[in-house]
Amino acid sequence: MDNAKKKLLGMTLGEIKKTVTAAGMPTFTAKQIVDWVYCKRVRTIDAMTNISLKNRQIMNDLFDVGYTEPVEAMRSVDGTIKYLFKAGNNSFIEAVYIPDGDRATLCVSSQVGCKMNCLFCMTGKQRHTANLTVNEILNQIFALPEFDTLTNIVFMGMGEPCDNLDNLLPAIEILTAEYATAWSPHRLTVSSVGVRKGLKRLLDSGDYHIAISLHHPDPTRRSELMPAERGYSITEIIELLKQYDFSHQRRLTFEYIVFKGVNDSLAHARKLLKLLEGLDCRINLIRYHSIPEVPLSGTDNETMIRLRDYLTANGIFSTVRASRGEDIFAACGMLSTVKQNQKSEDN
Repeated sequence: MDNAKKKLLGMTLGEIKKTVTAAGMPTFTAKQIVDWVYCKRVRTIDAMTNISLKNRQIMNDLFDVGYTEPVEAMRSVDGTIKYLFKAGNNSFIEAVYIPDGDRATLCVSSQVGCKMNCLFCMTGKQRHTANLTVNEILNQIFALPEFDTLTNIVFMGMGEPCDNLDNLLPAIEILTAEYATAWSPHRLTVSSVGVRKGLKRLLDSGDYHIAISLHHPDPTRRSELMPAERGYSITEIIELLKQYDFSHQRRLTFEYIVFKGVNDSLAHARKLLKLLEGLDCRINLIRYHSIPEVPLSGTDNETMIRLRDYLTANGIFSTVRASRGEDIFAACGMLSTVKQNQKSEDN
């Protein structure tokens, strides 16, 4: 693929209009192009049959459609599929497809590696090497074989979304634009550890759901799990969140991985209730998927249920996330790490 050519997948209608008019094509060609790329999801410019042959020849000199198929797929017995996509020359990212009855959720990556380096996360062990482009973010969605079944998208894969808003927000614009897929913003959830400046920009940019990675109610102990706490205090993040309305369709969730002996007691639950007092929110309790060389383990199911019931009974609706894909490198970043290690050995 010629890297000098622009990739149509990832360009907004306004960006395509500027390019086609500069090339001497009619402005209306831009609307035809976005329909072919985002609605019909064609892989070649020659398939855009309502555009004149002359203009398709011009377009072939300027553009690639920009779809890239996954290089690998691992399928779980529970229906979960972890897709591996190439990003750049020697890097890989993951997207995870999770079917659940009449719902199907896709977890999408926003970076190669991650700067946040959370103790329990395999992606952080890779370190951050690149922000994904708009094309690379959207390709995980539009090139997905199960695209037509998707009901929800969660930007909760590899990377910190609020650390790459310059590319994430245009991707969201395309997903929700009338000229493209016209998805409701309430079908999208964006997760963050709480990068304050980025989170405020995200909150102001649209009405999608927000998920905050919390994982411990005590800031000092949270900083041991999540170094980002030292720069982005959870108490400051909560004060920021209190300035926004989550009482209607927009939803605020706190993600809470439950670690045995670390954050799984009723005393921790009481601190959670105090920390989140005054917020219209819910808590999502998550089972921990162990990763190599990290001295953390998940708690038992009985403790998870006790925490859920205690929190819900005391005013914050809580759920236990169903554990999915445990037989296919369940922890985020594990499959891509294996692939990148293989590449290094091959080289």
